Amino acid sequence: MANTLFLRLEAPLQSWGERARWTVRDTAPEPTKSGIVGLLGCALGIAGDEDLRELSSAIHVAVRCDRPGTVIADYHTIVGGVMSAEGKIKINTKTRRPETVVSLRQYLCDASFLVAIAGPADLVDRLADAVRRPRWPLYLGRLCCPPARRLFEGIGDFASLRLALEEWPLADPRPGETTVPVRAVFECPPGQGALRRDQVDSRSRRTFLPRYTCETLISLDRPQAEVTQ
Repeated sequence: MANTLFLRLEAPLQSWGERARWTVRDTAPEPTKSGIVGLLGCALGIAGDEDLRELSSAIHVAVRCDRPGTVIADYHTIVGGVMSAEGKIKINTKTRRPETVVSLRQYLCDASFLVAIAGPADLVDRLADAVRRPRWPLYLGRLCCPPARRLFEGIGDFASLRLALEEWPLADPRPGETTVPVRAVFECPPGQGALRRDQVDSRSRRTFLPRYTCETLISLDRPQAEVTQ
């Protein structure tokens, strides 16, 4: 039975906020676990804190950065986005108009990621069905970032997430290269690797629990037919 679901996340723009707050909306260099859980929640049609927290605890996530993309910044202004101490929209004393907030938002341009999601076989089957027939629209980090291709890449049975990413082929092998090194990010045991806060705790309160990840480069061999052409 399959224990791993593969998703292909590819679009002109993606944005995976990890420390995004208020007027600075950054993006992580790869999809965050909270972003993946949110995406799966949309596919399943769930939004409650308990359901999303249970889903986040039941799965483990690894990401292969087949095409890292380029970070770009967009300049936004929001009229009426400042609240006064009384809880009302703040009015500029000179113009007598609502205050304008300047927001800097980052995106990953033309990136392509392979996401491996490991979990119990029945949950993997349920997630695979949901991704192929989502209840709600799917987006890659932000509502303005729809996917450029179908997300479902396949399912399989693997001894580890690392083996899953090593054995799954590249979506677009690079011409002239026989071996391609790609960056990969894996969940690891608590206390190892880098500490991140992207384990879903409460969507409504926007709180997250710690998670640990490690990074490595994995080498992927291109198929021989493509090498000799």
